[in-house]
Amino acid sequence: MPRRYEAVYIFDSVLEEAAVTEKLDRFHALIPQSEGVAMDVAHWGKRTLAYPVAGRATGYYVIAKFEAASAMLPEFERALKLDEGLLRHLVVLDEGAQMAPTPSAKDGEEEE
Repeated sequence: MPRRYEAVYIFDSVLEEAAVTEKLDRFHALIPQSEGVAMDVAHWGKRTLAYPVAGRATGYYVIAKFEAASAMLPEFERALKLDEGLLRHLVVLDEGAQMAPTPSAKDGEEEE
């Protein structure tokens, strides 16, 4: 059964947008898409990193949402790790629901 995932990619900032798009197409070709489910890809562009990664101070951010079977994730992540133009990546389950704030003990008590 396919599940919804969200992937964050940070590419080397020296790559042009066309090169980033070509790499994304190669990565996403590994993900078999079911009919009627489109992959949502958002290019955030170049951003300053919180700390240097591989000697780089900036990176090109891309966020992608897709549906896939969990059995394909190891091969997908292996392909991501082998790419030298990709500084960091993170793939997480996209559960869709926003987290509600949990009430603290003080919220439940009434002041006297």
